[in-house]
Amino acid sequence: MLWLIGIGINGYEGVSIHALDILKTCDIIYVDRFTGVLTDEELQGLNNLITKYDGGIIAPVQRWFVEDGREILNKSKNENIALLTYGDPLIATTLTELYVRAIKSSIKVNIIHAASGITSLIGEAGLHLYKFGKTVTMMLEFKSSISVYNTIFDNLLVGNHTMILTEYNNNQDKLFFLDPRCVFRSLLEVEEELKYGIFSEEVFVIVASRIGTEQQKIMSGKVKSLMNTDFGIGPHSIIITGSLHFTEREALTTLTYNVDEPLDNTLKVQKISVTMVKKYAPKARYVIDQMKSAIRAESNLPINKGLNEVLDNAEYYIDDSERFLNQGKFELAVLSIGYAEGLIDGVRFKKEIAY
Repeated sequence: MLWLIGIGINGYEGVSIHALDILKTCDIIYVDRFTGVLTDEELQGLNNLITKYDGGIIAPVQRWFVEDGREILNKSKNENIALLTYGDPLIATTLTELYVRAIKSSIKVNIIHAASGITSLIGEAGLHLYKFGKTVTMMLEFKSSISVYNTIFDNLLVGNHTMILTEYNNNQDKLFFLDPRCVFRSLLEVEEELKYGIFSEEVFVIVASRIGTEQQKIMSGKVKSLMNTDFGIGPHSIIITGSLHFTEREALTTLTYNVDEPLDNTLKVQKISVTMVKKYAPKARYVIDQMKSAIRAESNLPINKGLNEVLDNAEYYIDDSERFLNQGKFELAVLSIGYAEGLIDGVRFKKEIAY
């Protein structure tokens, strides 16, 4: 049998009485050290606690061991095996995959749920759970920030908050936690490159550090106000707020260390299609006017009349594009501006006009 047991967010002392009763019966107790932070001191405390209750062998394991999973599954076929994990056991996709593999291998699996750090920090900040969009993890390498940036953009388009989990590493002698200021700098760099207009020093953010510990702290404010803050040791999570309900605004100013008035970060966000039409429609109209003037200056009237009709159709497509944009039909808006550009290019190539 395989037991997937969450210890919650309060360290080894968060192990429930029910979980301890189960651990007494287990032959091996694996403790995962990648879904959440378990320090050497906490691991020793957990070891002392389980030993006190005559539990089985405790074996700390890293991510690769759980992802591989073969030893855990093989032993679970004939022994009572437990896998202890920070938070709730089924928040991490790696553990869900292990769960699925165990069931497919006809291994009986029981789950003991516990508090999750993700839902806990949402509640601690006073935000509404159902207003969160896709959650994303920020890693140290720059390419990760592009994925995070795009996720923020997608969430803001529909008014949702974005939860950013930050990288940490406990495979080394010293724990590594990605500093929130590093996250801010990376996102500012991506903004400079992509220019979607979703991230700046004026953006309102929440930084939650060490949730569930006595050193817990949740700060909120604009990026520029938090950029020089020493957030201390992690783990850290960052929330980019979307549209805010009035109760969320009140909670942020009451429950967090708040340095700026909570802001709706969705107000300046536009769909890429909106940005494209607003950018290209005026330019296309200008080019059409210039091309018509050039054609009028020529003497070959039959050909010029036909070209003018083509350019008129291009203007109609621009009109359609702007009308679709106002109606919220964004794909049709982009399609129409594309047709207009195509007709303009056709006339340009026909007359060898450069604009």
